[in-house]
Amino acid sequence: MKKLILSLTAVAMFLPVMLVAQVYSIEGYWHDPDKTAKVQIYQPYTDYYCGKIIWLKEPMENGKPRMDIKNPDPNLRSRPLMDLVIIKGLVPAGENKYENGTFYDYATGNTYSAKVELTGPNTMKLRKYIGVSFMGHTETWTRAK
Repeated sequence: MKKLILSLTAVAMFLPVMLVAQVYSIEGYWHDPDKTAKVQIYQPYTDYYCGKIIWLKEPMENGKPRMDIKNPDPNLRSRPLMDLVIIKGLVPAGENKYENGTFYDYATGNTYSAKVELTGPNTMKLRKYIGVSFMGHTETWTRAK
């Protein structure tokens, strides 16, 4: 009985330490869900985060660098996908959460509102939507090495 009481006391003492929420860093390198691109998330200014493509599984097309050919603006279709900023303006919104950003999908040429939640040190949920968040789509991105 003494051992049980001691064990319960030890658990009760350390439980608050175990329940402290972990805060993860959004900065770094992330793979998209299909692992066809690697995006660097960085903080260009103190109040928000952006993400640019730094690696593509297929960086070339017909012997030339892949371009932003699906862009709705014809003047931007000749820009290369490498170093293209596709995530803009993510603002911290509490522990492990970011909102008010945009996500440019170079495969379709569409731009969405975006928010992110870090669910662990190596996973983030990127929610893309138009208008209201509950009408969107969530992707799981994984941290790259």
